[in-house]
Amino acid sequence: MRGAGAGPRLAVTLLTVVPLRTPEVNRGTGRAAMLAAPLVGLITGGAAALVLLLGGALDLSGLLAAALAVGAAAVLTRALHLDGLADLADGLGSGQPAEDALAIMKRSDIGPFGVVTLLLVVLVQVAALASAPHAAVAALIAGVTGRLALPWACREGVPAARPGGLGALVAGTVPARGAL
Repeated sequence: MRGAGAGPRLAVTLLTVVPLRTPEVNRGTGRAAMLAAPLVGLITGGAAALVLLLGGALDLSGLLAAALAVGAAAVLTRALHLDGLADLADGLGSGQPAEDALAIMKRSDIGPFGVVTLLLVVLVQVAALASAPHAAVAALIAGVTGRLALPWACREGVPAARPGGLGALVAGTVPARGAL
């Protein structure tokens, strides 16, 4: 698939467990994928909202339904955002120079800063959903707004942290107007 459809398909493939073929992967496709990222939040936020609604129908406690919803969103995204957050926390928490911090972030293990950060973030997400008056709506909104950072992070003038990998493919591809 070429043209407009390749970017959204790449966004779905990168940001969820849904495997869609994207034969054309280049900077243009990457730009379109980053611009479509917030829409992919409808899939992940929708899944969390569905779990919350099912939890309500089954008369589960709000806390249990919220925990299951956060877990469902993590599974649907391959926990990619959580993995990245843990890597970031370990890298920044190391106090090392940039090159060494990037090496720490690239490793597959998780350190104490990553563990503590993940625990706090997941607890806050569950608590926020459990206390929201319309938790399913909140989950849907969070799914979309949580992906608004991707176009912003990939806007023109923002370099990749390192020359290889996905970041280099999408860094600087989104016009500032598109990021807004």
